[in-house]
This record gives sequence, C-alpha cells and structure tokens, in this order.
Amino acid sequence: MTLDSTRRVVALVPAAGRGVRLGASAPKAFVPVGGSPMLVHAVDGLIASGVVDRIVIMAPIEMIDAARELLAARAHAASSIPVDVVAGGAERTDSVRAGLAAAADATHILVHDAARALTPPSLIARVVDALSTGHRAVVPGLPVADTIKAVDAAGDVTGTPDRSELRAIQTPQGFDAALLREAYALGLPATDDAGLVEAIGASVHVVPGDAMAFKITGPLDLRLANTLVADMTVGSTPAVTG
Repeated sequence: MTLDSTRRVVALVPAAGRGVRLGASAPKAFVPVGGSPMLVHAVDGLIASGVVDRIVIMAPIEMIDAARELLAARAHAASSIPVDVVAGGAERTDSVRAGLAAAADATHILVHDAARALTPPSLIARVVDALSTGHRAVVPGLPVADTIKAVDAAGDVTGTPDRSELRAIQTPQGFDAALLREAYALGLPATDDAGLVEAIGASVHVVPGDAMAFKITGPLDLRLANTLVADMTVGSTPAVTG
C-alpha cells in the first residue's frame, strides 16, 4: 500500500553506528537478537507493514557485502520491495544524507533506526497513515513515565517540565521528502530528523508510539530484546497433541 498511485515511500535505515554503548565487537545493526541481526528484524518489519515501496540501508562501507548477504539469506530478494545497501557515514546525519541521495525517487521518506529492531509493522503503518492525511512530518511517541528535571552544568535543578506535555520519540519518523531534503541542506546539528525539520519552522505531528519500538542501546536492552523474541518464538510454536 502506498499513499496513492503517484507517491513513493522509501524507508532509510541508518545501520553504520558502532554500538559502543552496547559493548559489541560488530557494528550495532549487525548484533544478533534472537539469532538474527537487528538489521534483519528492522527490514522484516518494514516489509511486513505493507506501506513501504523501497528500503535503503546505509551500512559501514566495510559491511556492505555482509549486509547484502544477510538480506539475501532471508529471501528478501523474493519480495516485491527492493532493498538496497549504500555506504553510510561517520555520523548518523551523514548516513541519512547518503540515503537521501540514493532515494531521489521518493516523495515520502521514513527514517528508521535498525536498533529499534522489534518495531511492530502496525506502528510503521500508523506513521504512513498520518502522512496520507496531509501531515508533512510525523513521529511516533510515548508518554513519559518518569519525572523529568532540567539540570544546569553544576548539577542543580533549574526546572521540572510538566510530563503530561512530554513524549519519548521513536522511529520510524516520516516526512515529505522535499521537506526533509530542505532541512538537511542547512547542515544543522540535531539528535533526530524531526529536530532538523522543527529548526526550519515546520510542524511535526505525533502519533501514538509502541513499547516494542524501544531502542536497543545497552546490554540490558539487548537482554530484554532477546527475551521478547524468545517469548514470541515460543508463542508461535504450534502445540503438540497426541
């Protein structure tokens, strides 16, 4: 499913991060979760969503062949959705720029972290559905459960934001392609793509996120992800009768 017959949704998957906080020897996107690399899980989810026309993965240059082999082994080549691999950059923004250059045919862009490997396909579809209603920038977000404190350089609290107005933002983040290209052309620093769009004055719409779209950043996250995949595998095993 696409927004309409004239629109093309391309998902960009930054996968060049080194995963220092995870303590892994391989780039983070290639660390296995439940026996398969995070990258494979992320691509599986994008394909299963049914709302993406093409996927572009931005991998470390030395891992491009490995990424292609991984995806071929999972028979993604049999899917009607093309999955391409290009060289990423030293920083996440460099990787997204490389992805944008490889997605000249896109009218809408999804930027999805490979580290959010267990993101449900329904969440991906929800972002694209919001784009289809006319929003030019869409992000999924969850209400913040903890009290948040603003702290200065000396470690003193300067304020307590109202958490009812706060959201923890996830991916995929969806954009009108022209808008995201305009934001990236300015070369501004930001911790996420929506931040770049906000910096040029565009409105960003938030849709409900999903707890399963958590980011696998540290060892505890990886342990949780492995446990969840194991539970899902057990739950999908047919019961033996006799």
